[in-house]
Amino acid sequence: MPLHDRIVLYLEMAGLYHLARLNTRWFWLNEPLVSAFIERCLTNFEKFMEEDKSAWEWFQELFGELPPQNKVKQYIVHFTWFHERFRVLSDDAMEETVRIYARAYIMMLFSTQLFSDKSGNRVHIRWLPFVARLDDMGSYSWGSAALAWLYRYMCRVANRNVMNLAGLLQLLQSWIFWRFPSLKPRGFDTYSFSLASRWATYLPTSHRKEERVVQCRLALDRLGN
Repeated sequence: MPLHDRIVLYLEMAGLYHLARLNTRWFWLNEPLVSAFIERCLTNFEKFMEEDKSAWEWFQELFGELPPQNKVKQYIVHFTWFHERFRVLSDDAMEETVRIYARAYIMMLFSTQLFSDKSGNRVHIRWLPFVARLDDMGSYSWGSAALAWLYRYMCRVANRNVMNLAGLLQLLQSWIFWRFPSLKPRGFDTYSFSLASRWATYLPTSHRKEERVVQCRLALDRLGN
């Protein structure tokens, strides 16, 4: 979903603007490195929030309409509906319309970036109580919440039968590069804010992925020597 200029104010007010920039438009994941690194991490996190039984009525009030049934499954909406419905914001839109678009962007940001699950293509409506009060969103520590969500999935993926990791993986990769300089790609010594934006032009190859996972594991093991 495009980041319209008129909704940036609401993202800044919510304390989410810099987190919103941590996406694949800024830098790409080195999947073998992350896959090797998460094997050495363990923690836990409890369920963030229970679904509200009247959530769909609340959804319609906040967004002005309900998604079609083929885009809905239980408490989730396929992200394509948000992307298509709120893609274009007219320059002369009323302020209440801008607020609706800001809510839609934040819902997408939460479900596909900051608090993503392994599906990668759905938006959970558990975030409705937060976007309903845009003016109060800045009172929450979203960076801490995103980190806790990532920890939760890092704990889960440590189980032998779990294959995929979710959460804000760009934040994890940025931390790996920051704390373990020997693992970072060459030519990224210029500092910028946010720190993760340093990897804006980093585009790892998917060539020989399995071999690179082994190489990353070996590099991590050698750090303790």
